[in-house]
Amino acid sequence: MPVLPENPTLADYQSYVRELELERSFSDQNVLDKCLLLGEEIGELFKAIRKANGLRIDINSQIGTADEELADILIYLCAIANRLDIDLEAAFRRKEVINHRRTWTTDSHDIQQLPQQEIIS
Repeated sequence: MPVLPENPTLADYQSYVRELELERSFSDQNVLDKCLLLGEEIGELFKAIRKANGLRIDINSQIGTADEELADILIYLCAIANRLDIDLEAAFRRKEVINHRRTWTTDSHDIQQLPQQEIIS
């Protein structure tokens, strides 16, 4: 059984998931399979949030908690990144460099003043 170190990095999570998938015989699932499963887990997260907020839910559904579903989502994110040979931490850092250069606003007047490329990216 794989062991996740104390205070793990994203690379540690990716390595753990890689080993976990080998152990549980999930490593033969392709990236499309994992993406579809991720979508299902996101739906389960939404159900858990509905339940936690007192919204109507199907009484026959088995609904987990938000923390359980978020953990499942992290597992699938790592599995997808592993299949695409993406270092999630490096990707996160690169994307945040881009995000820091963006201008964020909720004012529709400000949005009309921005070049179209900044609104889309």
